[in-house]
Amino acid sequence: MPGMAEDASGAGHQGIGPRGSPSQVPTTAPASWGRKQLASLYDVFVLAVTMLDAPGAQEILRLAMDAVPRLTGCRPEGCYLLRDGRFELDTPPSAPSLDGRAPKELPAAIRQLSALDGQDGALGFREGGWGWAAGLRSSRGLLGYLVVSAPEPPSDDERFLLYALARPTAAALSNADARSRDREYARQLFRAIEERDAVNERLTTLVAELEAQHTVHDVLFRAHDGDPGEDGIAAAVYELTGLATCIEDRFGNPLARAGPGVDGAHEKPDPTLREQLLHRAMRTPDPVRHEGRLIGVARHHGEILGTIELIDPGGVAGDTEAFALGHACTALALELAHRRSLAETELRMSRDLVEDLLTGADEGGAYARAEAVGHDLHGPHHVVVAQWQATAADDRFLDAVDRAARGLGLRSLLARRSDMAVLIVQGGPRDPGLYGAVAGEVGSWGGAVGIGSLCETTGGLPHSYEQAVSALHVRRQSQPPYGTAVYEELGLYRILARGNDARDVTFFVREWLGPLLDYDATHGTDLVHTLTRYFDHGGNYDETARALAVHRSTLRYRLQRIREVGGRRLDDVDSRFNLQVATRIWKVSGPAAEGNAHSDSLPGG
Repeated sequence: MPGMAEDASGAGHQGIGPRGSPSQVPTTAPASWGRKQLASLYDVFVLAVTMLDAPGAQEILRLAMDAVPRLTGCRPEGCYLLRDGRFELDTPPSAPSLDGRAPKELPAAIRQLSALDGQDGALGFREGGWGWAAGLRSSRGLLGYLVVSAPEPPSDDERFLLYALARPTAAALSNADARSRDREYARQLFRAIEERDAVNERLTTLVAELEAQHTVHDVLFRAHDGDPGEDGIAAAVYELTGLATCIEDRFGNPLARAGPGVDGAHEKPDPTLREQLLHRAMRTPDPVRHEGRLIGVARHHGEILGTIELIDPGGVAGDTEAFALGHACTALALELAHRRSLAETELRMSRDLVEDLLTGADEGGAYARAEAVGHDLHGPHHVVVAQWQATAADDRFLDAVDRAARGLGLRSLLARRSDMAVLIVQGGPRDPGLYGAVAGEVGSWGGAVGIGSLCETTGGLPHSYEQAVSALHVRRQSQPPYGTAVYEELGLYRILARGNDARDVTFFVREWLGPLLDYDATHGTDLVHTLTRYFDHGGNYDETARALAVHRSTLRYRLQRIREVGGRRLDDVDSRFNLQVATRIWKVSGPAAEGNAHSDSLPGG
């Protein structure tokens, strides 16, 4: 409409006259303007340039309100901006622009401004007078209102200047908002770039970590596939970390080593200090440092089975080495747990087999069961028992006996019976030094070992066991009560150890006189009687010859035959003693002892 103010879209703005009648807001400077009015308009242009450079909305609105009293006879009452469809007082007028007076109260400001419906228009203040809302418009629409007041309606020139002031104010607000959005966009873009760089850096790190982890898995897998066991794991850890590696059991005994500087003599740690170290390591899932070593524990179901230690006096091991150490500990735990499970199964089967053999199991079944646990039961065997003072025959003691036997190269089956460790050993009875080996494992010499006689078949093992127990008892009753006793070397002591056992007496006579008795029975000779007379006369040739009614040369010949047939030396103290006891028993028992000797077979024979 001609003569009315237009916004950016060309819509006209209607004003209110002094008495409430409509009036037009001039949009062009009157042609009659003089130098003063043009100077005011020039001030608006200068102010517009200043506002365009202002940093923010409040500074722009403050400049606009400070200019109101300079350009017109009005005073500013505030600037309301439209935010989220609601008008809010953004910037109150400054004290200089109010000329020391308090701002007027605009009752129901939001309702009054909303009622204008986007147009410029009159407002009513509680204190009365003229009030006006000059719209702040840009290409984006209405931004808000510049609210002014005056005692009387201003002239058209002043109202034009208000209109001229509102337009660059809105443009400056729009420009400031655009700059603010640009700055925010730039900040977000910069932050996004930083986040992208951080993500890329993290991804690079993760890729490197994944590659390192893949290498760890690959090396450990190859180690398990190519060289299973502690040696393979130690070599793999050394390959991954470049640090010398030691693998030890939970007691500090070395199991495997890899790398330079770890092949020297190993000093076993103090048991108390070792337990303290393991207790500290159990409290954390990460490796612990101790005296120049990075130590990881191989744990299985809460139990420590062993440790892997990196020799790292310089403290150079980092996260990569710790990761490799942790996975190696897992591999070691699985290896040791699997080995323990197999050992426990094998030990249980071995113990059951030994128990059955000592009670007389079927030979065919026993052979198959022995083969299942890796032992060849065919051929001669004998039984060995071991007992230690103040030491229970528990799993720890059996492990010590097993290690000692393996260290001596004995192929045996091991079990526990009563309070003793029992071994069924392949081969003939002898003293291989088991007592000393067990003493070294246990840490005490207060024990005894008994060795039974030879058995050609499993049927003789129960008797060999009884003989081993008898030998053990003899050793226990001797001075000193520690060491090894071989049943076949006990002689008369085997009878004394078992009391009045007629079977043992018969076996004793048979052992020492059996060949002579058989020879006499076959050839019709009297060698046993000759030997008995010889001992009756204290080994005197003349008295023995007279008692036998033979010549000295005949006696000498018979004694020579006795040595050849019996395989015993009469000048050996132990042999002479046992032969004399055997002849006394034969002399007392007579045909009964001889008959029993012929009817009974030797154990295992």
